[in-house]
Amino acid sequence: MSFAKTCATTMRRALLATALALACAGPALAQQTFKLGFVTFLSGPAAESFGVPAGNAAKMLVDAFNKGTAPAPYNQKGFGGLAIEMVMVDEAGGAAKQVQEMRNLYQRENVDAVVGYIGSGDCLAVAPAAEELKKFLVLMDCGTPRIFEDASPKYVFRTASHATMDNVSLARYLKSRNVKVDSFNLINQDYAWGQDSRADFIAAMAHLYPGAKPGADLLPKFGAGQYGTEVSALASRPANITYSSLWGGDLQAFVLQAGARGALKDTTLVLSAADHVLPGLLDKMPDGTILGARGAYGILSAKSPLNDWFQATHQQVVGVPPVQASYRAVQALMGLKLAVERAMAKNGGKKPSSEEMADALRGSSWESPAGTIRMVLGNGHQAIQSTAIGRTKFDAASKRVIAVDIQTFPAECVNPPAGVKSLDWIKAGMPGAKC
Repeated sequence: MSFAKTCATTMRRALLATALALACAGPALAQQTFKLGFVTFLSGPAAESFGVPAGNAAKMLVDAFNKGTAPAPYNQKGFGGLAIEMVMVDEAGGAAKQVQEMRNLYQRENVDAVVGYIGSGDCLAVAPAAEELKKFLVLMDCGTPRIFEDASPKYVFRTASHATMDNVSLARYLKSRNVKVDSFNLINQDYAWGQDSRADFIAAMAHLYPGAKPGADLLPKFGAGQYGTEVSALASRPANITYSSLWGGDLQAFVLQAGARGALKDTTLVLSAADHVLPGLLDKMPDGTILGARGAYGILSAKSPLNDWFQATHQQVVGVPPVQASYRAVQALMGLKLAVERAMAKNGGKKPSSEEMADALRGSSWESPAGTIRMVLGNGHQAIQSTAIGRTKFDAASKRVIAVDIQTFPAECVNPPAGVKSLDWIKAGMPGAKC
């Protein structure tokens, strides 16, 4: 054989060996990253006070995960050694757009999981789409109980309590503090979150304050922005309290417009999800407002080593204290991390499939900066957690709103038991509640 032929043969063998090596290494190389889709409002009225804070907290935590600097049990680098690559998507644009965006994340971006969604309408739309695709989806927020009360998904999870907890805890707080409520007004957005919140609060009040009469009952559209008509209606029907589940830019606009017209002077605001607007409103939020944060979050949170780390790191990295959306994003990612690592421990260290992640997250529990999160409703797909309610007070010295007269409610006190629909449970008098 000539030298040239010998070289050619050797080169072909070398190329073949290289190709075989790359082919064999392909799966292993592919497992070096875990591609994560994260969806939150990056534009529109929900972005400034809610969507962007959620995104900032997610970036902060993913960076800590990748560096291995989060506290135990979250200190293994990445997800079980897999570096996390996050693709962030804007939730603005409506439910139909979000379904298509989610399909793109799974089918074009080839993400391994999607975490996110704030709007209840968006959650109701993307959940069945994820089931159709057989892809793992973690809802970090949205309030409607319908996701798991009206369906039994296999691949969809929500790692935070739904809105029933918020409204039951508000009514219990009013009763435990002997707040006089002979009449109450309501203003809520006209979509799933506002409608469900309104129904739960009215039902809870009927049980705890049977003599209280609803007055004005207003349902402006999501993103209305202007509330002149609603403010006039509330002012014309004075009530002891004014309840609202408004949030984000809608809540900010309502408080500013109602306050400017003096419509909040002779009523106590009772807000189910309001801590996230306090940094923007400051002293424009009336002192003594009774509010929740959809969990023991932010100024309502309890001191713990994990919460201390989260608050300090968030302040250092993001530059502001964390609020409700920040906590919800973080507890979702913490739950996902532990689920991925449990699945990898069972499958020999491989990147887990959607089925393996679902099996690992179902019925699990973990510690978060807001306390213990437990997946006990919806056949182990829906979380419950404790929550806290307090009153606002503007602190002029620090130029921020603080919470006083805080009361914490155990998860079993304000969440329905497994297998019972939320509204049915409230209307029955909340049997089995452990308060």
